Amino acid sequence: MISWQTVLVKIAAMFLVIVVGWMARRRGYMAASITTVLSRFVVDVALPALVFTQMLRTVTLGSLREGWFTPLLSALLILIAYVPGLLVAPLFSHGTQRRTFMFLVAIPNWIFLPLPIVDAMYGDAGVRTLFLYNVGAQLMLWTFGVWILHGGVKAREAARNILTNPGLLATAAGIIVAIMHPASSKWETLTNATGSPLNLVAGSLVQAMAMIGSLTVPVSLLAIGAQLGDLELYVHRPSRALWGVVAARLIMGPVLTAAIGWAALRAGVHLPEIPRMIAYLTATMPVAISCSVFTERFGGDVSLGAQGIFYSTFFSLLTVPVIFFLIQRLGL
Repeated sequence: MISWQTVLVKIAAMFLVIVVGWMARRRGYMAASITTVLSRFVVDVALPALVFTQMLRTVTLGSLREGWFTPLLSALLILIAYVPGLLVAPLFSHGTQRRTFMFLVAIPNWIFLPLPIVDAMYGDAGVRTLFLYNVGAQLMLWTFGVWILHGGVKAREAARNILTNPGLLATAAGIIVAIMHPASSKWETLTNATGSPLNLVAGSLVQAMAMIGSLTVPVSLLAIGAQLGDLELYVHRPSRALWGVVAARLIMGPVLTAAIGWAALRAGVHLPEIPRMIAYLTATMPVAISCSVFTERFGGDVSLGAQGIFYSTFFSLLTVPVIFFLIQRLGL
């Protein structure tokens, strides 16, 4: 098992890159329009390219049989995080603000912040697992997440957003190609034209996609920092609701997840190490950056959303390695 120090070093390095993005936005090096373009580039181009090439390189029928439950596990994590949000919402929020409170607590940053940590911990197998987590998380965001925030879900709109999600489409396409053409796993490392013309063309395309995909982590971290720098926090003193979001998202949710994991272990349920540890890591993550878009789109508390993202990201620098250390010490 990888040491918790790896998590500490990675999250500290990531935080420094986020700070660079934040400073660049605050100093005017990156305009709001540039931040928007970078975010769209990551979501629509770089991440799908990374997902597709990762699926080609690592997916087999055996790995799918072993990891079939991974999307279900990510959905379960969101449901678990929702519980403390639901329980403490009356203590920290009021009126229509409660829906936003519960939404922010339930939805973690499940891919862009965990990605470099998972890559360092478990390599290709871990990254593949994280992308399978993304499938379940996206489905939950557009259904259960919208229901929490808006009080209802339009099935047609949810289906359209799910079916046109670039990351999900890239996941499906990568899995299909990898299963139908197992030799595709070698396209990314193809260095000569001794094979068929198809392999030459496919190798060129996949290697170009791999180069674009390699931009996902640094560009996403810069974009997150710039987005945080662009958020209007509205108030100088953090509100009671904000502290409730931070505590429930970074402490209560992870503790409940660990408790359920401990109970499952005592009951004889043994998950493989990689999906189990990625589940714990994801549970410790701060509020997802995309929550700011959802609070504005579906009538949530925009101010609380902005503050929740900013402060939970900041405090996660401390809470993530500490909780992960405790999880390892407890043998979970």
